[in-house]
Amino acid sequence: MNFFSKNIKLLRNRKKRTQNEVAVALELKRTTVNALENEISQPTVSHLQAFSKYYGIAIDTLINVNLHQLSESQFTDLQNGFDVFIRGTKLRVIATTVDSDNNDNIEFVNEKAKAGYVNCFADPEYIGKLPVFQLPFLSKDKKYRAFTIEGDSMLPIAAGSIVIGEFLQDFYNIKSNDAYIIVTRDEGIVFKVVQNNIATERSLKLISLNKTFEPYNLPIGEVTEVWKFVCYLNTCIPEPESDISVLMKQMDDMQKAIKKLGSKIE
Repeated sequence: MNFFSKNIKLLRNRKKRTQNEVAVALELKRTTVNALENEISQPTVSHLQAFSKYYGIAIDTLINVNLHQLSESQFTDLQNGFDVFIRGTKLRVIATTVDSDNNDNIEFVNEKAKAGYVNCFADPEYIGKLPVFQLPFLSKDKKYRAFTIEGDSMLPIAAGSIVIGEFLQDFYNIKSNDAYIIVTRDEGIVFKVVQNNIATERSLKLISLNKTFEPYNLPIGEVTEVWKFVCYLNTCIPEPESDISVLMKQMDDMQKAIKKLGSKIE
């Protein structure tokens, strides 16, 4: 059953907004909002994306969860960005493409496609236009997607590398200290080592391999998709390590050894 109409009306009333105020915020006509709330018309993909961003609630939740049945504490969690769908259910939908043998393709989100992907990751038409390929050494039973990374935060994985991730349905299954491709509402697509703090802080701590970049926390309500890092592709030969890099590594190893020795002495 589709609960979208009832849910957007409930959310508007809880926020004490008029149909006209919502229409102005979403750049829609008031009659369009009225029609959507009263099931006179069906929402388009752009409508779903707009309402999802406006209320900070996943499209899956808006469609498939009857928000009228949530307790007040559950509703508070939802409005604070702790979307019920972070637990993952069979209702989490992913748009995908298949080859002539009905095997899932690996869609490639390159640099030009990254900005559009953030808003259209759930749009089958958009996903259907992405370049695709296959890798025979990956499991046919899992869903993979490829992304181009930029910047130096994950060195020695260089900018321009293609990272491939396995779709993760349940955000609670994020394993701390593993690497993930995170699709966010506002920050775009980021590739980081992740510390899972969902249960305690409702956030993920994102850590770069390049230690010159400071870790930072990302509220779980900002996350729309998670892909577990599997492998990466790069056509360039890595640069040889500089003497400074080698020295810094040696110093780091010495510090760890000293700490380990100190703990044994204690």
